[in-house]
Amino acid sequence: MTTKYIFFTGGVVSSVGKGVTAAAVGRLLKERGFNVIVQKLDPYINVDPGTMSPYQHGEVFVLDDGAETDLDLGHYERFIDIRLNRLCNVTTGQVYAEVISKERRGDYLGGTIQVIPHITNEIKRRIGALAKNTSVDIVLIEVGGTVGDIEGQPFLEALRQLRSDIGRENTVYVHVTWLPYIGATGELKTKPTQHSVRELRSIGISPDVIVARSDMPIDDGLRDKIAQFCDVEKRAVIPMETTPILYEVPLLLEKAGVADYLLQRLGLQARRTPNWSSWERLVEEVRRDKPVVKVALVGKYVELHDAYMSVREALKHAALHLGVELDLAWVHSTELEKDRSWDELRQADGVVVPGGFGSRGIEGKIMAARYARQEKVPYLGLCLGMQLMVIEFARYALNSDEANSTEFDRTTPYPVIDLMAEQRQISDMGGTMRLGLYPCCLKPGTIAAGAYQVEQVEERHRHRFELNNDFRILLESRGMRFSGVSPDDKLVEIAELSEHPFMLGTQFHPEFLSRPNRPHPLFTAFLQAVCQRAGIATDHKPVIEEAS
Repeated sequence: MTTKYIFFTGGVVSSVGKGVTAAAVGRLLKERGFNVIVQKLDPYINVDPGTMSPYQHGEVFVLDDGAETDLDLGHYERFIDIRLNRLCNVTTGQVYAEVISKERRGDYLGGTIQVIPHITNEIKRRIGALAKNTSVDIVLIEVGGTVGDIEGQPFLEALRQLRSDIGRENTVYVHVTWLPYIGATGELKTKPTQHSVRELRSIGISPDVIVARSDMPIDDGLRDKIAQFCDVEKRAVIPMETTPILYEVPLLLEKAGVADYLLQRLGLQARRTPNWSSWERLVEEVRRDKPVVKVALVGKYVELHDAYMSVREALKHAALHLGVELDLAWVHSTELEKDRSWDELRQADGVVVPGGFGSRGIEGKIMAARYARQEKVPYLGLCLGMQLMVIEFARYALNSDEANSTEFDRTTPYPVIDLMAEQRQISDMGGTMRLGLYPCCLKPGTIAAGAYQVEQVEERHRHRFELNNDFRILLESRGMRFSGVSPDDKLVEIAELSEHPFMLGTQFHPEFLSRPNRPHPLFTAFLQAVCQRAGIATDHKPVIEEAS
């Protein structure tokens, strides 16, 4: 079978929902028996988001092979339940770096290097490499940004060329736009969508499907108008009203007939009848009234919730599985240092301290860990959250506030967290951390082993610093257990406290492997402890777990 391609572009405003739309369409196609993969084309000149501030970019989503990618790849993996690879995220920085490298080697034989054809050819090469190396039926490709952005023009030109290269019968263009609501007149306006489509057509791309996003219902009259002025079939104008339930989007697109239309345009027949029963139960469970548990997420980027996208979703997955409603309190760690926001923390029945970099807000996170230890509040530390849990416990064990990480204090006499040996000679910051999937051996009889119910797991990492083995014996003697270690026992992957109902930290990022219908076992175990503290029974299992 010839590989088919579906291209997603965005218009009017950014953050209109292209990533979720692409992920949901991927799920629709998978339900019909097709093997799909998704690729994100990001116009920024950074090679990857690994060195970007979370305030600029949101979460950095790490893949099995160690690629640091856009957070939309998290949507793709969670919705479609697939594992992606580094070919699935292409940036302008990667493209230009490759072309310039070839020019320096003389590969172009003295030719003048231009955006067309050299940059566009490299973009097309990377798109083709994904299909070639994964042997899938359908490749879904999302272009970041909006039509009209100058930095996105080479990507759109490459997509225009691809229709000619691989045939119109093998390509579909989906354009996601926004219909603004004018409160003074009580109207949804289609004019911005018309202008966006005109801009797209001016560069040679005519959309086959328009997904019209709105906060209000979209009536047939508006669909007729969009179809007429944008030259698409009415049934290809897909109304997508904002839903408070993220995982309802595939069901809404299914109801709108999106998959059937796409398959018709691509000349394909469904290989099986889609079965949405598990997904429908999941959405029904979101709507059901449930007991509420409050968890405090203590972070340093909490103003932008997207910085902790996967952590938030993993907590929601576990809450759904246990039949409880998650009330997530966003607590800024610097506020704790100023003796503020403590009421929010004390009202929570669980504390999560996620990853991060830099010294700002670190002492506030340590304070949260101390509070959780002393008050026996369930605590889950992720990457930096584990390291700070270790620092706090070391200060208690050593009776000294000088215990620290060399990331924050290079002169500390008690460097309980230190730079990994292989990181010491590295000067470049981008793409040089311990990244990707690594094995972890679990110690029997520990909280971690009880949660996973297996002897060894593989989890995704993103860090430079680790627990200093010189302090392992001391910490163990005071009640810390190293329940997960690397196969050679040189690296601590999971730390927990023996005299605590649930105080556990992971050097890796378990949130990246959680799925809405298959929550991560550590998040489930954490929330079970939270529910126990709150006095809520958790024998309810509403969502049937589903194999990939």
